[in-house]
Amino acid sequence: MPALPHGPRIAVVGGGIGGLAAAGFLRRAGLTATVHEQASVLAEVGAGLVAAPNVVRLLRRLGVLGPFLRRAVALERAWEFRRWTDGSVLSVEQLTGVCERLYGERTYGLHRADLLSALRSAVPGEWIRLGARCTSVDETAGDGVVLRFADGSLARADVVIGADGVHSVVRGAVTEPAPPEHSGLCAFRTLVPAATAPEFARRPTHTVWLGPGRHFVHYPIAGGEAVNVVAVAPAGDQTHESWSATASPEEFGAQFADWDPRVRALIAAGGTPGRWALLDRAPLRGWSRGGITLLGDAAHPMFPFFAQGAAQAVEDAAVLARCLADSPDDPRAALRRYESARLARTTRLQHLSRTRRDINHLPDGPEQQARDAALTASDPLAANGWIYGYDAEQALTDAP
Repeated sequence: MPALPHGPRIAVVGGGIGGLAAAGFLRRAGLTATVHEQASVLAEVGAGLVAAPNVVRLLRRLGVLGPFLRRAVALERAWEFRRWTDGSVLSVEQLTGVCERLYGERTYGLHRADLLSALRSAVPGEWIRLGARCTSVDETAGDGVVLRFADGSLARADVVIGADGVHSVVRGAVTEPAPPEHSGLCAFRTLVPAATAPEFARRPTHTVWLGPGRHFVHYPIAGGEAVNVVAVAPAGDQTHESWSATASPEEFGAQFADWDPRVRALIAAGGTPGRWALLDRAPLRGWSRGGITLLGDAAHPMFPFFAQGAAQAVEDAAVLARCLADSPDDPRAALRRYESARLARTTRLQHLSRTRRDINHLPDGPEQQARDAALTASDPLAANGWIYGYDAEQALTDAP
């Protein structure tokens, strides 16, 4: 679709999943944008994620499902909750066939870098400016928004989209900066090559082991070539939040030393794990000001317990692009409409992710037994239909 002849000048700060999704959906809507990414190369750090139907349907519309499917692993089962001591199964949900019938799409496990690569295929290369670390964003009276970069360069735009993550620079131009709160938890992440992973971990199943103060998750990614492992445990003195921070395999193993031998074997098969603090941030009451707005983790960072962080960034991107395309001559009104469409849903997910922290980590006893009984009786695929059946673009069309 050609660019609108009089569309606003749009700058996207951040070339991660949210930033590239925004650029891709803007292009689909007939608008143009420049993506300013501080890294010298586009490379998504971290490990795996789960792509549920609410994001997969948007990727299909964006036209990137082909490259996405080349490396994604279709999950056959999910919510396979197991006891930490002996691996006894508390519940498991069949996805194959059921997920498609309920929500029209399957659920996948994949590496973050593979999703980034799929999204980049929807963005013209000339739209992406690498090595551009944004240091400030200021709205001027006469010529829109001015972005300043570490190399001394400037850029001007009518609309600035802050897709620059949990440590967003753009966020400071929208709301009063506030330090995050320490949750008392940290996350370990590692990738285990399929060749060395135990057989049970290679199954196309999203598995969650629950134990006192901790939980442990694994599922296959990267076309089945690796198993993604993420575990949440007490943080101790670990208060640094960074995708590049690491721990030793011994530190990771010590956190689960008395767990089922299969958990310990999977940890031992991995390499050096990443380790970072999970910091809590209260939901914002608003994330737009003038011609500046936020998207994804910059707007609504959430704990990973519902596996919706990346999905919500892509939903944001699809809705924001539609709003801007519908009001190209009044981008401020478009940003107000975008925020109104997205705020309640992302705030609800932030709150639910926070409460799951306590539910997953109950000590053995009556509360844990009641939780396990509830899991056995539950149908999470159907119960979470408000998440997975949601169509972000259709919801915008249906809004009054």
